[in-house]
Amino acid sequence: MTYKQDEKQIYYSGLGGPGSQMIGEEEEKEVLEVIRSKILARDRFEDVRKYYKVRNFEDEFRKYMGAKHALAVTNATQGLVIAMGALGIGPGDEVIVPAYTFIASVAAIVAARAIPILAEVDTSLNLDPEDVEARITERTKCILVVHMKGAPARMDEIMKIKEKYNLALIEDVAQACGGSYKGKKLGTFGDAGVFSFDYWKIITTGGGGMILTQDENIYRRCVHYSDHGHEVYRQNEDLGERPLIGLNFRMEELEGALGLAQLGKLDYIVLTMRKNSKYILDNIKDIDLFIPRQIPDLEGHIGNGVTIIFNSAVTAEDFYKKMKVEDIEVEWLKESGWHNYTNWKQLLKKKTLDKSGCPFTCPRYKGKVEYFEGMCPKTDDILARSVTINYNRTLKTDKKEMDRVIQVVRGILEKG
Repeated sequence: MTYKQDEKQIYYSGLGGPGSQMIGEEEEKEVLEVIRSKILARDRFEDVRKYYKVRNFEDEFRKYMGAKHALAVTNATQGLVIAMGALGIGPGDEVIVPAYTFIASVAAIVAARAIPILAEVDTSLNLDPEDVEARITERTKCILVVHMKGAPARMDEIMKIKEKYNLALIEDVAQACGGSYKGKKLGTFGDAGVFSFDYWKIITTGGGGMILTQDENIYRRCVHYSDHGHEVYRQNEDLGERPLIGLNFRMEELEGALGLAQLGKLDYIVLTMRKNSKYILDNIKDIDLFIPRQIPDLEGHIGNGVTIIFNSAVTAEDFYKKMKVEDIEVEWLKESGWHNYTNWKQLLKKKTLDKSGCPFTCPRYKGKVEYFEGMCPKTDDILARSVTINYNRTLKTDKKEMDRVIQVVRGILEKG
């Protein structure tokens, strides 16, 4: 499905992510079909139902990304937990994860009863492969790659590490749906790739997520875990033995309907953001007070924001404050809330729902891990010097508005 822009069909709320701003007649049509059918469940009622929104969304998403299998789930956090469970990751295992990511990436590891091992990021704002390798122990089971702010991680180096140490690899693609690395879609490199469709993401179903995998066995285990041990679409509905004790993390039809409509707009969203980011960066990159964020594959970056890394943290903070005065939306990454490990106080203090402190006190864990502010000095330094210009908060950004952003940036930095 190819989406063609029609201004009359787009409502720019400016409140959520790009997908939320694209909600229009296509979403209404898909959702109304579900409501009028009165069948809100993704399974059963085969003898009377006309629509299979979740199934179709999974199939279209799978084909778009170039994956063999896709499973729609309640959200990306649970998608990560499901994927880790399907890969056999659990008590006693260590999972390497970047110190700069949304806390959900780390929370999912703890929910799987494994141990998060925080690793440094480099100037791509993604995992530093050299530091990843330095943190591998005999307990390391998996690398959790997060493609932050729409840009791919250094997948060539990371894949070599995965193969060298025979590790599992999960991709968190929550912020990079539609991105790629050397022509291959993000989310299809590892054993599993997990996407988010919440209201602030690239495309949205309000909530929801998707797991991709090329491995049928991993897919089936994800299905079992996400739906009470059932086979896909409850093909084994009758009472009887199940392969495992599963839970309920199903996406249902209303979200699937929204996903179908939104997926048709993904190319437009990515192309628009990529074009805008290139225009802004091309007109400020000659300034010698910063370097642009390093993008391992420019053609694979979806362009959601322009991140620049200053020569000093003092300059970055000053620039951030002056841009705020000019009412231009910017983010100083040192103060990026739940994305900066120094704010994960519950992790630093190892606070979990389990009063015994599991998984950190699990007898199967033979290592020793401590978390503290300053434990990732390279990440601290990079985040303190980095500012993102979030001009794509609304896709309605036009050349006049971008020219104003460029003028303000140059005015602030050239005056010193």
